[in-house]
This record gives sequence, structure tokens and C-alpha cells, in this order.
Amino acid sequence: MSRSKYWPQVADCGEIAIANPRHERDSNDAHERALSRRSFLSSGATVLAGAVAGCGAAEQQPTRDEEITTSVIAQCEKLFELRYTNEERAQILTTLDDQLESIRALRGIRLENSHAPATVFDPRLPGTTFPAQSAGVSGVVESSTMSPDNPESVAFAPVALQAHWIATKQISSRELTRLYLDRIERYQPLLSNYITVTDELALRQAALADKEIAADRRRGPLHGIPYGLKDLVDVADVRTTWGATPYKNRVAKFDAAVVRMLSQAGAVLLGKTTTGALAYGDLWFDGRTRNPWNPGEGSSGSSAGSASATAAGMCGFAIGTETVGSVVTPSSRCGTVGLRPTFGRVPRTGAMALCWSLDKIGPICRSVADTALVLAAINGPDLGDASSIDFGFEWDARAGVAGMRIGYMPALFDSAPQPDKAALDALREMSVELVEFELPDWPFDTLFTAVEAEAAAAFQELTLTDRDDELVWQENRAWPNIWRRTHFYSAVDYVQIDRFRRRVMTMMAEKMAGLDAIVSPNYADPLLLITTFTGHPCLTLRIGFIDSPTRALDDSAADPQDSVLHTVPENIMLWGPLFEERKLLTLGLALEKAMNVGHVRPRLDSTASL
Repeated sequence: MSRSKYWPQVADCGEIAIANPRHERDSNDAHERALSRRSFLSSGATVLAGAVAGCGAAEQQPTRDEEITTSVIAQCEKLFELRYTNEERAQILTTLDDQLESIRALRGIRLENSHAPATVFDPRLPGTTFPAQSAGVSGVVESSTMSPDNPESVAFAPVALQAHWIATKQISSRELTRLYLDRIERYQPLLSNYITVTDELALRQAALADKEIAADRRRGPLHGIPYGLKDLVDVADVRTTWGATPYKNRVAKFDAAVVRMLSQAGAVLLGKTTTGALAYGDLWFDGRTRNPWNPGEGSSGSSAGSASATAAGMCGFAIGTETVGSVVTPSSRCGTVGLRPTFGRVPRTGAMALCWSLDKIGPICRSVADTALVLAAINGPDLGDASSIDFGFEWDARAGVAGMRIGYMPALFDSAPQPDKAALDALREMSVELVEFELPDWPFDTLFTAVEAEAAAAFQELTLTDRDDELVWQENRAWPNIWRRTHFYSAVDYVQIDRFRRRVMTMMAEKMAGLDAIVSPNYADPLLLITTFTGHPCLTLRIGFIDSPTRALDDSAADPQDSVLHTVPENIMLWGPLFEERKLLTLGLALEKAMNVGHVRPRLDSTASL
């Protein structure tokens, strides 16, 4: 989960009052006396009556046996923009026991993080069809006159080139793995982008890859390539901490589906890269993950370590996960290429669930073509993920952009940094048609409540047992406060959000009709949020550099008084129709070649340690 403008600011209790009630409350509450004494929440949970009463008296401490009266219900109405009469409140009160008993019964059921809801999100609207795709990536140039004699050049080389060196015996997988392990040891103290380094496992896997390749049993372009895995994804008998203090000693029992897929492809696991605690931000239980281009700032999140390690040449590629922006946002901060696939394309079995209807897994690489090679390896269905979709993935790197229709919103580029404008000009020089479009003025930010609700459900146990206090980040915008507040959200309003989501899906399908892709500056508002909820894929890639002060998580200046500027990457974002990652890759490859900045590396050795 990435920190973005979509996180609502939490208001003080005094700001919840309704400005325009539909009708005045009766001045004389005839039912003020207690009709019965009820204990609201069991097992150490917060008492609703006490919590609401706190809005009127901040110092009042709730007890577990507070009396629920019609006045308590009246106070609760303020949280939901409701107004009932005294008679209506009294009627609610007489039937409240069954509702509370149902809550207690439900909380007595042990639900693991892997237990998904029965309702399954599908990005495909009824009646829509999609062109079939076969499996495979073709046309990626794997050969080069460059030889692997410079360790740093090898570390930053594209996966396709590393694969060529391994296949032609110019370098072994073990040598490449050892190179990355040495770089991890060297730069980890500066960047804090690995939680667990699986060095022994990596060297065993590399030795096996070399043995198989020597016997002419090469499995494909990822065979022998070392990678980093976001620490939300399980590896059997390896610590998978979710970046959070309550789980820092958690050891997984089974391999996740994508780990099995990458193992089958012959990839070598270097270790578990850092994630912001429970998939939010870049702050984890033992530090903050740093941006290699400016280690004074965080790498953003929540695939913080995957983007940082890839940008720093500390792995061949990495795997990230995204709920809202967690692949593309740290990729933009660190200048890597991030591919957020169509929802359902990559199975999530064995990965931590934050929001079942939004979570996705995708590759973070140093070149556009590399993301295609990785996506080809992890694409496919898995029975453990009810949302996974059996859909082929193909891409021909030799395909051209001629005739493509690319949508864009001119207003977004008017205030964009110069590299974004230059990228748009580069597209104008290509044989594509740029098509202006606009989005309706709808309250898209309201969709974000679905993330909060699903996340609060996924980790309700932390809230009810007060273990949310163990999380390092405790600001208003951090998970603990968000989850507590979200428990006061109406289930009725949540359903309304889901209905609105369907309208947004239909709208976006209409906007995408006839377009091969949409191009936008970094963090385009509100395209990032909209496409997250509609399930559309996104590709972000570096198109230049800007000078920026050290930034906070949300890209604002961390210290407004800081006048020191740092040269950092600027990425652009491409959005595509469902299951058409191949179009994004073709367009992205053309932009990558036109802008020609992907070869620039962060100068880590010249950066002072923190």
C-alpha cells in the first residue's frame, strides 16, 4: 500500500457533527432511562458507548459494561450522518441485543489472513470478451558485444543480458549470485532494503542452475537469475514478517504460488526485501527503506525494498505487491520499471492479504523487456486464489507502435515536470494518435474506504487485542488509527461504495474503448485510484530526472526549509486495457528507447552513510 492523497485525514471528534440535520431531535428524550444493560464488545474490544462518548469528553475512559441508551444511539448517529427520532431510537434499542450477539459470535470464529471473503472481485464486466493470448515472450534481444568483466556493469545489466551471459557460459549463476550477495552486504546498512538474506539457499539454487544449464537443460531466460522477493510473500521455512513487529518471527510453512513459479523458471532467491509494515509505506519494524538516488529519503512503499534493491543493483529483478500504488509508487521514487498486472492475472496464494478485491503481484525491474520476462513466468491461475484468472500472456518485443491510439488528459501535463512533457513530445514524434479525453467529476476518493474496510477486517485481531500498539508507525494516517476508525463505518455505506465501484468500472471501460493505452505524468490524479479499483494494468518507467528536496512518503518536501536539491528519477505512467500488458510493454519500450535514460545508475559509493 502506498501513501497517497487518497488517505483521508482523520478528523477530531468535534468535527463529526452534522451541519444540516434532516429534522431536529426531540427536545425531550422520554426514553433516556436505560432499557437494559448490555456489554457491547467482548474479548477486550473497545466499547462503542465509551468511544462515542469520548467525542464529547475526550478524557472519559470507556468501561466494558457501559449502559447503551437512546442517547448513546443518538451520539452514534453523528458518526454516520444520520438523524432518528426518539421513537425510532427506542425501537432500535429493543432489537439491538441480537445484533450485538451476532458480533460476539462472529468474533469467536478464528479467521486466518488466508481466509478470503466469499465475494470475489472480477474486473471483467458481463458481456465483455478479450482477445486470446498464447503463452510466451519473443523478440527480446539477449545477445550483446558487452562482456561481463565489470562487476558493477554486470550488477546493473538487464535480465535478458545476464541470461545471455549465463547461457553462453560467460558467467555462472553462482558468480552472479555471489556478486549480488556481496552488494547486499555492502549497501544494506545504507539502504535497509532486505529483511532476510537467504544466502545459503541462493547459492544452492545457483549451483543447481549451473548444473542444469551445463547439461543443456536450460529452463528459460530467468534460469540462474537472482531476485529479491517482497517480504509479504511466503517461502517455506523462511521468515516472512510482513514488515510488522507482531509478525517479525513468523516463519512460513509453504511456498507461495509465485515462488513455486519462479523456482520452476530456475530463478535464484537472494532474500526477502523490505515492505512497509503490513503493506503501507516504507517504514518497517527495524528501519526505513531508503532511495538509492537520495538515501536521505525513504523509497516510498510498500514494495519499498524491491524497488530500492533493484535500483541499487542488489538483485537482477524483484517481486512487489500492490493494493493501491505499492508497485508503481516505489518504482517511480527509485526510477525502476514497475508493472502492475491486470487484477487476477498473477495468483496471490501464499501472499499476505491486505485487501482481497485489490491486491496484485507484479515485477520490478530495470528495463521494460525484463518485466515481460518476469510476468511470463508468474502469469497463470492457482486454485488457492479464488480471484486468479486463467489468461494467457504474450508479447513480441519487435512489435511497433504504429497506429496506436493513446489517450491523455492535457491538463495533467500542463503542470507536470519537464521530463513528462518531453515524453509526451516524444510520443508526438512517433506514428501514434494522441487522443484527448476527460474523466467525469465523480467522488473517486470515496472508493478508498473499501481498502480501509478490507484491511481492518484482515487485521481485526490486532485491533481487538491491542497488538496494533506494537506497530512502529502510530500517526493519525497509520494503520492502527485507520482500522479503529473504520470499525465505525456503516456496512450500508460500504455496499454503496461497491455499487459505485461498478459504475466506475463501466465508465472506465467506455473511456478505454478504442484506445491502446493512456499516458499520464507520475501519480496521475485520479487515474491511479480509478484503475486500481477497475483492475486495469499499469506500467511505470523512468523518462528523465528532476531536482528535488528530500521528500516525505507522499512526495511532499520532508523539510520545507531544506534548500538542498537532489537529482532523482522521474517516471511516467502508462495505463492499458484489461489483459493488454503487451500494448503497454510495446509503448513503454518505445519510450524507453526514445528517452534513453535507463542506463544511468545511482552513485552509491559517493553517498555518505546515514
